[in-house]
Amino acid sequence: MRKTLRCLAVLGIGAVLLGGLSGFAIAQGPAPGSSPANPPPGYGSGAPDQASNPAAPTDTEPATELPVLYVTSVEILHTQTEPQLDIVRVTGLTGSQGWNSPELVPTFVGKPLDGILDLQFIATMPLQTEDATGFAPIGAVFTLEEGHVFKGVRVRASENAIEVDQIPGSKAVKITADGCKDCVGKKFAEKGQAPPGAAGIAREEDFPKVLRWIIPSRGIRGITHDPNRLNLMLGADNTIIAAYWE
Repeated sequence: MRKTLRCLAVLGIGAVLLGGLSGFAIAQGPAPGSSPANPPPGYGSGAPDQASNPAAPTDTEPATELPVLYVTSVEILHTQTEPQLDIVRVTGLTGSQGWNSPELVPTFVGKPLDGILDLQFIATMPLQTEDATGFAPIGAVFTLEEGHVFKGVRVRASENAIEVDQIPGSKAVKITADGCKDCVGKKFAEKGQAPPGAAGIAREEDFPKVLRWIIPSRGIRGITHDPNRLNLMLGADNTIIAAYWE
């Protein structure tokens, strides 16, 4: 699935470099050998925001791509110089450090009935468990071909989606979930057991949806690695003694 999406993301126009977009670089990568001979028109290419993301892993490291945790803004810009293109600029949040090579890839091939291009915001996941130190910003861009058929763009992350139904246009959301920047040392309360804003309390309903808390007497089953899952290690009195993403 991911290889297919990556293949879709690199189809379309050739290399395009644009200045003056707050450090965002737009580039066309080499097409994989399995790319279709006649790609669908109008898709263009996706690329990371190099200004806010570290270098990609080396060729010797395994690279697994997953959706980033949240998308926070989508902006569609229309260039004035020839060739006139529509540029999709997206920002988001990952749960931790260690994510790299973000990109936007089409969710499916073909023209959608509603005319909205559906994109997934993905990145290469961390290779190891990461401490919970708060959400980390991430960004990417996607270039649409001149004369494309889309009237807007929808971008999906792991936990949410943002739709912009006109070009040019923009939309942003505020993420209120607790990224666990300072949750260690607080007491964990399961859903419905503490009022909002209680001092020294970290509530289940304030954290991202995919959450696991581990009490001292509980074992840990399986070896599933999910970098979008926040894990809380609790002490005997439900105090959070460690927090990490894995």
